[in-house]
Amino acid sequence: MIPRDDDSQRWKLTIAYDGQPYEGWQSQPSGNTIQDLLENALAQFNGLPQGTRIHGSGRTDAGVHADGQVAHFDAPKHLTLDENAWPRALNARLPASIRVLRAEIVPGDFHARFSAVAKTYIYKVYIGNILLPMLAGRFHHVPFPIDIDALLRSANILQGRHDFHAFAANRGPGCPPPRTTIRTLSDITLLRPQADQVFLRFTADGFLYRMVRLLVGTMLQFAQGKLVEDDLKRFFEGPSTLKTSACAPADGLYLTEVVYPLNPTDPSFPHIARRC
Repeated sequence: MIPRDDDSQRWKLTIAYDGQPYEGWQSQPSGNTIQDLLENALAQFNGLPQGTRIHGSGRTDAGVHADGQVAHFDAPKHLTLDENAWPRALNARLPASIRVLRAEIVPGDFHARFSAVAKTYIYKVYIGNILLPMLAGRFHHVPFPIDIDALLRSANILQGRHDFHAFAANRGPGCPPPRTTIRTLSDITLLRPQADQVFLRFTADGFLYRMVRLLVGTMLQFAQGKLVEDDLKRFFEGPSTLKTSACAPADGLYLTEVVYPLNPTDPSFPHIARRC
């Protein structure tokens, strides 16, 4: 954990953003990321130390959206901003495509990334010949029919505790691989808000780099008849060099919830607190 001054208090933020204009969450030299813009907003507060950092629950890629990203930062206790004032003050300093939804004081050992016990992503697919302009960049456009029953069968095969090495992309030079590629994908739910839309909701104790997009791309291939059940099972049973080649675009992906224990200091906490 990052050391914290005793004269400061830790604030947890829940954040929503349209990922289209930005280069993802993590700070970049260009300064055009969610983290950079949030830190620039914090830098405009006279009472905050220069260079106050904000720590996110995870790094979303360029074009990926969020309506439940979580971050934290430390602020001096003498600042008079409360839970209602922080969102108003930050939003006044942010572009309209980034909104702080909530702010709350949390214990000093809370960490947006390391305290999380689960995350939920939703991937939005639009099925039809023409994608409406207002949905561009917010849905993955699939201009051909999808076998919904096959999509459900693929979800039943993929969910559970597995070695998801086949659904992990490489981050590139200088980025070490994850310590383990075993994850518990506790739930894949298919939602149909409209006849021409399919939402795939994924909940897991952690996600590998581009894991959701690789799962979605593979599921869509299965729904088109390009893969069979044995192919899906082979991804779990095959060598670590076996990778799926199907990666859905960033457009339809939303980080919608980050889950934390009700009592983070209790190691015996038995279940995940979920908001439905």
